[in-house]
Amino acid sequence: MAESSKTATLSIGDDSYELPIYSPTAGPDVIDIRKLYAQAGVFTYDPGFTSTASCDSTITFIDGDKGELLHRGYPIDQLASKSHYLEVCYLLLYGELPTAQQLEHFENMVTRHTMIHEQMHNFFRGFRRDAHPMATMVGVVGAMSAFYHDSTNIHDAREREIASHRLIAKMPTIAAMAYKYSIGQPFVYPRNDLDYAANFLHMCFAVPAEEYIVDPILARAMDRIFTLHADHEQNASTSTVRLASSSGANPFACIAAGIACLWGPAHGGANQACLEMLKEIGSPDNIPEYIARAKDKNDPFRLMGFGHRVYKNFDPRAKVMKQSADEVLDLLGVENNPVLATAKALEEAALADDYFSEKKLFPNVDFYSGIILEAMGFPTSMFTPIFAVSRTVGWISQWKEMLGDPQNKIGRPRQLYLGMTTRDYIDIEDR
Repeated sequence: MAESSKTATLSIGDDSYELPIYSPTAGPDVIDIRKLYAQAGVFTYDPGFTSTASCDSTITFIDGDKGELLHRGYPIDQLASKSHYLEVCYLLLYGELPTAQQLEHFENMVTRHTMIHEQMHNFFRGFRRDAHPMATMVGVVGAMSAFYHDSTNIHDAREREIASHRLIAKMPTIAAMAYKYSIGQPFVYPRNDLDYAANFLHMCFAVPAEEYIVDPILARAMDRIFTLHADHEQNASTSTVRLASSSGANPFACIAAGIACLWGPAHGGANQACLEMLKEIGSPDNIPEYIARAKDKNDPFRLMGFGHRVYKNFDPRAKVMKQSADEVLDLLGVENNPVLATAKALEEAALADDYFSEKKLFPNVDFYSGIILEAMGFPTSMFTPIFAVSRTVGWISQWKEMLGDPQNKIGRPRQLYLGMTTRDYIDIEDR
């Protein structure tokens, strides 16, 4: 914890209270209110915790006004352009970029953990075929603690390490199996000769009847999707993982809780909402009508995939993702896909419109990742599971950091109670 160099004074009636102020290495100062209730008998009120720092962290920093996203101090666009996903995983987990030898060892460790326990295959068959893949993932990941007893002791550093590697390695396998099960195809086992992203694509799209060769352009685009979604500071699902872990829950239960939170359309479903919007628009010919509707404050229609709640200027991930989107569309073409044709035309129309540039409503990472996943052949129901695969390393990094924090205690938010006060019980005969 940083040293407090200044204080804030809170006045309540005739009483005043001095509250320590801590200054971070980047971002706004924070006022320490941990002793506020003990000293003044009051709580703070912050629905959504949008003005509350729930922890200190060294993993990820976001400056929404500048359009800046840093992992351990490295700008995300540099990492996505020069690194690959497992290298970024190492950085998030251990704090520094790996040496060649460290990276080789880490990649080898992850690669040899990609298979899941054979008995877990039966778990998938307990779901309906039309179950959402996220429902399947929540159940299967939560059930991992029933299969991997040797990595559930959160107080053992070695077991935490094993659990971390297992989750990063097995999550693509679980997501791919959930997809295969939903479309009635046989499971495809992971291959140790393929890299992380290529292996995931192979497990999703290969079939026993013929050989499937992963195109390197598609594998690179998939790797970038993983990299650009690896962590995003204290968002809803990350905070859920931290809150679950504060109770001492095992790592698999904590990550399952994060997946459940990510499932919400306000969080992990943004690129799915973007594709559904493009399908609603239907054709490039309809774009002028929908752009006019987006400008009309009285019209409920909004352009999904443009602007961002956190980034008030531009999404730093979007530039790299746009490059991959262009490469994928050049490879696969858009001529026979009206959704992709509409996306391409909408991007051009919005970027050329002064209204969107003045309001800084630029295409974000969800717009481009949605286009890429659609072009690859993924149904929209798989967009959020892929997000979960990407974000697993962020959740684990935050989980490990929290467990190593001497200030760690069980999460217990307070409330502003507006219900009835004490009442006398009325017997049922008198009601």
